[in-house]
Amino acid sequence: MLALAAGMPPALAHAGAHPPAARGADSPAAVPQVQPPKQDFVANPAGSYHLPVLQQAANGWVLDGSRVPRRLSRYTHGTVTLLSFVYTYCSDPIGCPLAYATMADLKSRVLADASLHGKVRFVSLSFDPTNDTPDAMRLYGAEHAKSTALPWHFLTTYSPRFLLPILDGYGQDVEVELDAKGAPTRARTHMLKLFLIDPGGGVREIYSAAFLHPEVMFNDIKTLVMEAPAPARQARP
Repeated sequence: MLALAAGMPPALAHAGAHPPAARGADSPAAVPQVQPPKQDFVANPAGSYHLPVLQQAANGWVLDGSRVPRRLSRYTHGTVTLLSFVYTYCSDPIGCPLAYATMADLKSRVLADASLHGKVRFVSLSFDPTNDTPDAMRLYGAEHAKSTALPWHFLTTYSPRFLLPILDGYGQDVEVELDAKGAPTRARTHMLKLFLIDPGGGVREIYSAAFLHPEVMFNDIKTLVMEAPAPARQARP
């Protein structure tokens, strides 16, 4: 059940694997250390299997670091895209920090494979437009938000009113946690999901926390890149 409302108040080793520590009175004291789920199987080689279209990527209005409103389809069509929903001060080690670390790992793998250069992008979209302003998202992205080697866009929305249709379109549930007195806090309860989207806007895989295996995800990304080009589907206006 989506429970955001407009009236709400405001262990991977390589560098850049963890988001910057959140700031504020109720921020966690330290960035949690995360570990990817154990992979006890051999991943299928890239290109040896087919990923069917599960749904179409949802659209809506988003804000990037320039604060210019743009359609989300600008960031989910035209190239293979890995999309995550996050909030910058999440402290759950199997939540947003795990998504961030996994995507940082995948970025390193993509950059190490010349056949993928210019064919992959990452997108992190905030659950909390009230607190996660464009500037906050830019700081959260740190060097990843600045790098042009692999585009990684850190986006937010004007308000929950603009965010909710996007979440609904992706089937991404989120609830605002309440304190002991029943007042809303900044914390969000949600099931971690990452969406792998083809250049035409078809969602081809949805990963939950238990299935964030970087090797598998990398092979999925490469499988989509290896597909013969197909006419792009028309993004919804």
